[in-house]
Amino acid sequence: MKYLEIEFKMNPCTQDAQDILAAMAGEAGFESFEETATGLKAYIQRQLFQEEALDDVVAAFPFEGTEILYNVRETEDRDWNEQWEQEGFEPICITLPQGDGKLVIHDGRHLPAAGSQEAADIAIEIDAHLAFGTGTHETTRMICATLLEMDVKGCNVLDCGCGTGILGICALKLGASSCVGYDIDEWSTDNTRHNSIINLVDDRMTALCGDATLLDSIGRQFDVVMANINRNILLNDMERFEQVMAAGATLILSGFYENDCPMLEKKARMLGLTPKDIRTDGEWACMMLEKAK
Repeated sequence: MKYLEIEFKMNPCTQDAQDILAAMAGEAGFESFEETATGLKAYIQRQLFQEEALDDVVAAFPFEGTEILYNVRETEDRDWNEQWEQEGFEPICITLPQGDGKLVIHDGRHLPAAGSQEAADIAIEIDAHLAFGTGTHETTRMICATLLEMDVKGCNVLDCGCGTGILGICALKLGASSCVGYDIDEWSTDNTRHNSIINLVDDRMTALCGDATLLDSIGRQFDVVMANINRNILLNDMERFEQVMAAGATLILSGFYENDCPMLEKKARMLGLTPKDIRTDGEWACMMLEKAK
């Protein structure tokens, strides 16, 4: 996935100023942040970057007297790939409802040993090559936990912005009958196919390259729709999500902050979707909505 790195230099640079700049940049589509001694580094998918929106963030910064300069550069694909090849990630355990088992997400280098504390009732192996979604992020874990609390057996599932395919694979391992995932990045759809093979669910997984406009001609409806994407894309694409939801279907959204919930809930209600649950993990949120039967 192609990302841009924007390095902000702030004078003066304070913790409050860094926090506010990160929040404002998040609203402009930036996904992750790294504090530096002189400011902030922020990352955004290249195709989502708009310099005008970035200039608006700087112009609207509320701390009078703070000078903000920025520099834009493209990150290299091989840097992201090498990090995963060299490091991987430790197994992530999510307890099933009523504490009667565990879902464990792991890579091929960190296998949970049989009989250990990390032994899994349901195991998902993720080989993350240039794609987002290993279970290490709060938003991914919250959607997986939501799926564990649902009955998805026999459901047709849609994974919007599928990344590694982890959410669709989770649904399939919980008994969903099929999953269609799409992502704007070809690396991600290739990675989804790869991970569906190593998890033995490739016969029920379809991965498409493109954005939400694919849904206009997909010709089918879904019982569960999942989207772990930033707030602005969710607001833009929610109408298309609703159009492919079957009667009584569930929409699970994450990738946004808790203070974004009112805006997303308002949009959902305009489309006839009813909020059923909101969970949070730190500053991140996950919302479950339902379409009328």
